[in-house]
Amino acid sequence: MMSPDSISFLICVVFGLSLAIPSNTCIVMGNLDIIRKKGKLSPTDVIFLAKGIVNLLLQCVLSLQGTLFVLSPEILSIRQLYVFVKLSSNFLTYYNFWLTVWLSAHYCTTITNLSYGFFIWIKRIVSNFLSHLLFLTALGVFIVSVPIIWTLTEDSNLQSSENSTGASNIVFHEKFSYFVAENTLGAILPSCLSFLCLVLTSSFLLRHVWRVKNNDSGSTRPNLQAHVTALRTIFFLLLIFTLFCISRAVMFSHNPSLLTVSWDLQLLSPSVEAAVIFQASNKLRRIILRKFWTRNRRNAET
Repeated sequence: MMSPDSISFLICVVFGLSLAIPSNTCIVMGNLDIIRKKGKLSPTDVIFLAKGIVNLLLQCVLSLQGTLFVLSPEILSIRQLYVFVKLSSNFLTYYNFWLTVWLSAHYCTTITNLSYGFFIWIKRIVSNFLSHLLFLTALGVFIVSVPIIWTLTEDSNLQSSENSTGASNIVFHEKFSYFVAENTLGAILPSCLSFLCLVLTSSFLLRHVWRVKNNDSGSTRPNLQAHVTALRTIFFLLLIFTLFCISRAVMFSHNPSLLTVSWDLQLLSPSVEAAVIFQASNKLRRIILRKFWTRNRRNAET
């Protein structure tokens, strides 16, 4: 009989799949619809499309890993399967983190309009060569993630009882040096860059609002809704980023209850990120609402 933690975990697997798959599929199909009509995506839409694809794959990998961990943990003792699942989850997770960096950098350079040469260069790269940048980022993340194939070590704990023969319980570990390097390049560095973009963007907007309030020329206040939405999007994505990293760190505690909470947070993160993308993109919301409205009208007519 399964424990309450296992039942709760499987419920989150089903709940995460039922939310993440439809929502991220809508993001992907919505951006493909924009390409079909306009032939080109804006930099934010390109990153949202990439995030939708990555979150779809990440949700499937995390759900597979979690389900096997609960229902058939001995299968994860097979080195080839464990390496595949671990490599896939690490690559997709770190690449998603870097997508957040480039989205934050795009918002920051677009909103702040800083005149420093470095920011002008970043703005030009993100605006004109974003697809190349995302491909090179994926290649770099893959290069960082793939050494796990050779850096995994395994411990075999022999368990025996009076009524059964000895059984081997294999546990895999990453070498500490590789673990530090991988998380530094895949998690710590992008978190610092995203936080820097958040600070620069928020400080610029606060200064801008202060100048408008103290403007004696009588000019009307510009609409800052788009800038506020961009700032809110960076904040929420960085918050999801932080909670995901904390949930992974908690997995080292070996506490069953904490492990369940950790896995639940990871399983729900693609769904929450899809919600953040929807609140950030008016075009996606309009496309999805239009499709649902058209489908409901057709169903009503038939």
